[in-house]
Amino acid sequence: MVSSSSSLTIASSHSFFSNDRSLPSLNPIAPSLALPAIRSSALAVTSRSKGRRCLIRRMSVSKGDGSETAPSDMIFGPILEDGVFRFDCSVEHRKAAFPSVSFKNSKDREVPIPSHIVPAFTPTYSLLEEQQVVTFQFSPGTSFYGTGEVGGQLERTGKRVFTWNTDAWGYGPGTTSLYQSHPWVLVVLPTGETLGVLADTTRKCEIDLRKEGVIRIISPPSYPIITFGPFSTPTAVLQSLSHAVGTVFMPPKWALGYHQCRWSYMSGKRVAEIAQTFRDKKIPSDVIWMDIDYMDGFRCFTFDKERFPDPSALAKHLHNNGFKAIWMLDPGIKQEEGFDVYDSGSKNNVWVKGADGEPFIGEVWPGPCVFPDYTNSKARSWWANLVKDFISNGVDGIWNDMNEPAVFKVVTKTMPENNIHRGDDELGGVQYHSHYHNVYGMLMARSTYEGMELADKNKRPFVLTRAGFIGSQRYAATWTGDNLSTWEHLHMSISMVLQLGLSGQPLSGPDIGGFAGNATPRLFGRWMGVGAMFPFCRGHSEAGTDDHEPWSFGEECEEVCRAALKRRYQLLPHFYTLFYIAHTTGAPVATPIFFADPKDSRLRTIENAFLLGSLLIHASTLSNQGSHELQPILPRGTWLRFDFEDSHPDLPTLYLQG
Repeated sequence: MVSSSSSLTIASSHSFFSNDRSLPSLNPIAPSLALPAIRSSALAVTSRSKGRRCLIRRMSVSKGDGSETAPSDMIFGPILEDGVFRFDCSVEHRKAAFPSVSFKNSKDREVPIPSHIVPAFTPTYSLLEEQQVVTFQFSPGTSFYGTGEVGGQLERTGKRVFTWNTDAWGYGPGTTSLYQSHPWVLVVLPTGETLGVLADTTRKCEIDLRKEGVIRIISPPSYPIITFGPFSTPTAVLQSLSHAVGTVFMPPKWALGYHQCRWSYMSGKRVAEIAQTFRDKKIPSDVIWMDIDYMDGFRCFTFDKERFPDPSALAKHLHNNGFKAIWMLDPGIKQEEGFDVYDSGSKNNVWVKGADGEPFIGEVWPGPCVFPDYTNSKARSWWANLVKDFISNGVDGIWNDMNEPAVFKVVTKTMPENNIHRGDDELGGVQYHSHYHNVYGMLMARSTYEGMELADKNKRPFVLTRAGFIGSQRYAATWTGDNLSTWEHLHMSISMVLQLGLSGQPLSGPDIGGFAGNATPRLFGRWMGVGAMFPFCRGHSEAGTDDHEPWSFGEECEEVCRAALKRRYQLLPHFYTLFYIAHTTGAPVATPIFFADPKDSRLRTIENAFLLGSLLIHASTLSNQGSHELQPILPRGTWLRFDFEDSHPDLPTLYLQG
């Protein structure tokens, strides 16, 4: 074992918190250490030089044959605030770790704070086939949540997730990688105390929760683990997480209304018809969306001269009728000399490079495309200025799609992992795409958000992104991608919205009614009933499907949709207040009902109900059961059922906490 004096030398020099990490020009895989199995003990030492209490975990390493190698030190120390700890496998691993992209200020992850609190839970580390494996063990009865944008059940025990942003049309409950990556687990202990575990790596990461009470995280070295808590409530953990990764941007109030979208409304005339029908039928709505068909041949920042000849006039008409207009921008830029966006980007050398050093060409909607390298500040500034000019057409919000990035006609559905990004030093420097893949969409959303700020500093930007990473809530809302018009996806949409909220992204919702396939009147009305209570509320459907506007399914469904959306607008001050609290404190907006009583194990697996502050929503997600037939499990205490004199079997039942 290492003597205490040698451990003290490590602590007093603060070498494991230093910023002395020089990146080679291209270093896709950090140095690895052979640590196949570990036994450990912990001690606390105090730095003589700065008076800061740091923790050194001493480990002896087994070679697998019963003998031991020379020991190495796993190190950890407090950062940010009391109860938040950073764990690294060793001093060498600490030096090899890349800068944090998830933290709003990456330096917060590097600087220790004075603290006398000792971690309640510490992981063990090993190396397995050049992968860094981190394992936490908790007592039976522990519940796992989070893991970001995932399908399937709310309580995550028994599941495995791979963080690799993927174009996942028609995903199901067993799909292991979706459009966003959140290497994060919320751990609710049997006592109700809660801990957060963040694997702060942008690389492909396996989060294995298949064994009760065990978190196993596997990703290429070297990356730190950050723990938050345990604290007395899950809200306290999420607030602490927000101090690291930031809070949700404050949305403009109109963005909390109902949004109507389709792929695609094929002309400005059709858009105006849709808007007028909402007004004629007195169905509340605030926003109409334009999908890719508004463009000239799918070229970003252009308008089809025949179908959308005057976007500014269309925007003015919508504004006069009480609507905002949101338009789509994809990252794939048509490779075409004479197209000013392509020519400008080539002149400014902003494209992602292939392994040969030439701009990478991939097939997307316009055909052969190049892709802006949003990891580079020069490229982000170039994009932001294009967005600034685009806003002058009356654009109120921007929709970033296909930014995993999605690429057609390749098995991987994305660009090669050995593509080269010229990233800023504070993001990790020049690296292969395998390093930046999971944050490409987040950095696109950041650049889009910054472009909207350039256009008008007096207006709050609104950006929606399909791809994202933990921390992307600082720049954009999200939706749950290309779901299906099925009862299974209606049920799953509640858990998906809640998991995003439990992973730091409170502004999310599904495509109400389902994106792919044709909803039935009962399914659409039921989905609108619960969707009207989600933080982000948008109806959207795929090209080639039947019309999916609220009046498209007959009079009864139309009346259900009208009543559901009137409920949302009655509660809009409540939504707005919850978002102000989320923006200022990091508290979630929509939460599982166990947040009302984390000690109550009965509440931990309920998937057809959620809380909006003190408002509890119970929804039927079964085709043969209306809300009036539910036998809801309520948290202990006083819960008063109420409605707006609009009771209907397809609308959720509402309760208010006494």
